[in-house]
Amino acid sequence: MIIVLRPDATQKQVNHLVEKIKKLGLKPWVSRGVERTIVGVIGEEDVIRVQPLEVYPGVEKVLQILKPYKLASRDFKKEDSIVNVGGLKVGGKRLIVMAGPCSVENEKLLIDIAKKVKKAGATMLRGGAFKPRTSPYAFQGLGLQGLKYLAEAKKETGLKIVTELMDIRELDVILKYCDLIQIGARNMQNFNLLKEVGKTKKPVLLKRGMANTIKELLMSAEYILSEGNFNVILCERGIRTFEDATRFTLDVAAIPVIKNLSHLPVIIDPSHATGKWGLVGPCAKAGIAAGADGLIIEVHPKPEEAFSDGEQSLIPSNFEKLMKELKKVAVSVGRSI
Repeated sequence: MIIVLRPDATQKQVNHLVEKIKKLGLKPWVSRGVERTIVGVIGEEDVIRVQPLEVYPGVEKVLQILKPYKLASRDFKKEDSIVNVGGLKVGGKRLIVMAGPCSVENEKLLIDIAKKVKKAGATMLRGGAFKPRTSPYAFQGLGLQGLKYLAEAKKETGLKIVTELMDIRELDVILKYCDLIQIGARNMQNFNLLKEVGKTKKPVLLKRGMANTIKELLMSAEYILSEGNFNVILCERGIRTFEDATRFTLDVAAIPVIKNLSHLPVIIDPSHATGKWGLVGPCAKAGIAAGADGLIIEVHPKPEEAFSDGEQSLIPSNFEKLMKELKKVAVSVGRSI
């Protein structure tokens, strides 16, 4: 349920309404838009229905949100949300590009990649310190040491850091080192993990599960939002279909669909979606043309020697070339990189 306030509603009236909602045992979330301030109410709506909230000072009308994802929906917030990641605004006119290796391998290599992707125009450095792998025998990441290498790369280049959180037990150390917490596809419905990152104010990059619907993605985002963290960025990274020509199938249509349903920013991961470096560029361009707010791309100087996902990683020179091409696509749809 959302409560739409009058344009002339005072802060005192808003505070009074919020306190009343809390006394009913419900959670109020205030969203201030360009034209209106609204209050989202989460909880047992039967409690609300017996309360004449329309008569409270400053209230214009009370509306039901029929979608199961209340706070993530356009009903709750009409305007696009902009997520601030250490000064970078994700969801605005400027597109954000996150680039780097799949796994953090060593400090020298990471810093070298960071410098090259920054020179090409990337604004964030990606790199996995804790790696989810299909095989228990595959490289699992450097853990804390990998996070320290990311911190050194940030110090050297100024790039913001995005890295994956896999376990609640790693949350505190991840919060210390990263600017954006990535929740990977395999953990999209790890609801306890989502609730814990929701209790922080740290921005979250939530990847769509490889076999999940858009509705399920938005419901997972709702777990984070319902705990008070509205700094959520969604990521389309390809879904599993019958097609085996690519690693996954990039659901480009998901971008405008999500934009229609939700106010949250959306980026795409063409590297994991395709699994082949030669397809990353075309899919990245398609994503921008479809309305994506950014990209996350894997880059490695020697893909054949990469500890993980070398076949989908661009070498720095190809990444630089792609960035030049992406700028033209961005301009054509009224955006910039």
